[in-house]
Amino acid sequence: MNGLGLPVKLVLTPGQAADVTQAKTLIEGVPFEVVIGDKGYDSKEVVAAIEGQGGEAVIPSRKSTLAQRVIDWARYKDRNLVERFWSKAKQYRRVATRFEKKAQNFLAFVHVASIMILLR
Repeated sequence: MNGLGLPVKLVLTPGQAADVTQAKTLIEGVPFEVVIGDKGYDSKEVVAAIEGQGGEAVIPSRKSTLAQRVIDWARYKDRNLVERFWSKAKQYRRVATRFEKKAQNFLAFVHVASIMILLR
């Protein structure tokens, strides 16, 4: 998502795949200054990839992590933009219920829903 809560890149994964597995794919080729993520993206490799591209990682550490990272909590509050986008996208029945059986068709409908949200 960009700073306005609009999607920049969408990657479809199986339901059982962890979010962190696609983090590097999501930031690849996208210019950014800050990457905000939830605890699901807490990984040394992800933080190193973000900082390697010159960005700041605003990702809170998991409770089980020994070395807790200091993050800007005021900036972390902007993560709600992602949640609000998905709330809007799920207003479209085919996205909310995953009506399409093929992954490429479902991703296409997610793109259509994203376009409709962009046009509002």
